[in-house]
Order: sequence, then C-alpha cells, then structure tokens
Amino acid sequence: MPEPAVRDMIEKLIAIPTVSRDSNLELIDFVADYLAGFGVSSSRVFDKTGTKANLYATVGPNVEGGVVLSGHTDVVPVDGQPWSTDPFKIDERDGKLFGRGTCDMKSFYAIALALLPEMDSLTRPVHFALSYDEEVGCLGAPDMIKEIAEHVPRPKAVIVGEPTNMQVVTAHKGMTTVRTTVTGFEAHSSQTHRGVSAVMTAARCVEKLSAMAQERMSSPNVDSDFEPPYTTIHVGLMSGGTAANIISRQCEFTWDIRHVPGDDPQVLVEQFKDWCAREVVPDMQKISDTTGIESVIQDQVPGLRHEPETTAEEICKRLTGNYSTGKVPYATEAGQFQDAGFPVVICGPGSIDQAHQPDEFITLAQVDAGTEFIRALIKDLSD
Repeated sequence: MPEPAVRDMIEKLIAIPTVSRDSNLELIDFVADYLAGFGVSSSRVFDKTGTKANLYATVGPNVEGGVVLSGHTDVVPVDGQPWSTDPFKIDERDGKLFGRGTCDMKSFYAIALALLPEMDSLTRPVHFALSYDEEVGCLGAPDMIKEIAEHVPRPKAVIVGEPTNMQVVTAHKGMTTVRTTVTGFEAHSSQTHRGVSAVMTAARCVEKLSAMAQERMSSPNVDSDFEPPYTTIHVGLMSGGTAANIISRQCEFTWDIRHVPGDDPQVLVEQFKDWCAREVVPDMQKISDTTGIESVIQDQVPGLRHEPETTAEEICKRLTGNYSTGKVPYATEAGQFQDAGFPVVICGPGSIDQAHQPDEFITLAQVDAGTEFIRALIKDLSD
C-alpha cells in the first residue's frame, strides 16, 4: 500500500488539471511553495506567454555528482473519453489509483516530493526538473535544460520518470510532427467540376501517408528491439470544410513520424511533399492556380540513442536490481537531455499501456516500487 504522504501528494497533483492546452502555473506554484517549506529554493523558466513554466530545484548540497529527476507537468485531454469517475480526483479501487496523470506521469515526482523530508542527509543533490508541454512536442524542456547546464553543478545522471514498470530504458524513437494544409477552390457541391475539394484531396493525401506507413511496416528492423520495430506514420487530427453543400476550400491535418535510428524523418517528409507536388497539385491547379498543398514541420523531438554503461544506466540497474534494459516507441525529453551532454535513462513507475486512456491508472504495487526506488536513490546519494 502507498505510504500516506505519497498517496496524499499524488492526490494533490492529480487534482490540478494541467491539460497541455491550459496553464500549468497552479501546479508549478504548488510545488515551489512545497519546496520552500523545506527551505529549498526553485527557479522557473517561463514560456513566451508567461502562462506556463518549467521548474527546477536542487535539494541537498550544491555540488557535482547529483541526480536529476525529470518529469512533465502536463497531461493529455479527457474530452470525449468515457471515464467512470472524475479524472481529476483520485479513485482507489482494485489495487489501483485512477486519475488523469496517475500513470503518465505525476506519480513519479509526487513520490520524490513526498520523500523530501528524508533528503536531509544528502551528500550529493537531487535535482527536480519539471517541464511543460511534453505531451505536445516536448516544448518546454529545452529552455530548462539549457539553464540546468549553465547553472547547476554537473549531475552524474538524469532519470526521466516516464512509466516503464521500473525497467531501465536506454533508447526511444524520435518524433517529428507535421501539419499539412490543403487549399482547394470553393463552388456549389452540385458543380464538382468547377471546384477542388480540400477535404477530398486531404483524404487522398492521408491515403498516401497510410501507404508510406505500410511500406515501413513491411520492412521491420527486427534487431532494433523497438516495439513496433519500424518507423510509424500516423494522422491524428483533421479538420476542414464549411458545409455539406459547399466544395471545401481548406482542410488541415496533423501527422507524426516516430522514427527508429537510421530513418531520417526529413526524408519521409520530403518524399510526401514531392508526391503531392507531382501527383496531386497539377490536377488541382487545372481548376485554379490558387490551390495547393503545404506541409510544415511543427515540432521535432530527438530520439534517445542507446549509450551502453552510462552512469545513469548503472545507477538505475543497481537500485532497481533489474539488470536488463529496454527501448520504447514514445518520445520524451530524454533525447534533449542527451543532446545537451547528460547521461540519461528512462525509469519510472506504471505502464505506458495505461497512458492517455480513459480511466488511466497506476497500480499500488507500482507506486510502492517507485517509492522503494526513490528511497534507495536518496540513500545512495547520502553515502
């Protein structure tokens, strides 16, 4: 069973609805005040609007050799999902804690915050690093990582606490997000010969992306250890049109590429753009030269490259007692930390299978495993 302080902290963080489209400052302020109550100062790194912020803080002596605990404050929306309980209120049943963010991934740093009273004997520091907008492209972490690199004594490891069932993960796929805008030509829907439907053209483009995805699927890299062992292409958002009886002038869709090492996402984007320019746009412009298709990369998150036997890997293997490692298909800020020169792994409580789902949950056993791990880390940094 989770310790009362741990469960209480998880409950408090879940109760703050930090959906990515909204501000996360209520949670950031809560954490900052909580840390201040133990005499720990923190630093905020705001976005351009001032409505979102990262937070980093050092607990213990301000010396080299500490460990960064990295996590994101934002959660995905619950809109349209069939939740059986209030997603922003912890519900405990059947050996699980239900709530948005329990698994992905507030429980990880809730555990560490709850164990703050046990960190008074640290001889090397624990650094908290909480970022915004991880769920929409790891947008917040880079500015915070830059400040950590400049202002924090060199840590020996970064642990990103995404849900891995406490397995040590040493690599993840990269992610590229693209927005494609199709501009058609409006006319009455009874006169299809006079117009260019942006919606129907977009559907044709999505079919092309599906074919490209199938091509990748048919040539897996069975030695990659990723699941699935190939680069994926997925269209997640699509909107367009004005009315059923108007040939649509505009349609937009957003798609992402989750690429394995060796696959260049830029090549795939250019392949798609070349196909559009060659196979689709000429027919559109026979009707009007104002039509066209534009694809723009919105975000790119680097993959986490496997670097064997780093200090981060060694620490997590030793403290978990699990000497196997894994790779995951989702993207995190781990690759951004790695590109900044930090040894980094992913290791956290919960299963990614529950992430983003209605009735998201983390098992009590995983909360206990995460608590045991953080407590072991505190002891290790106190020797």
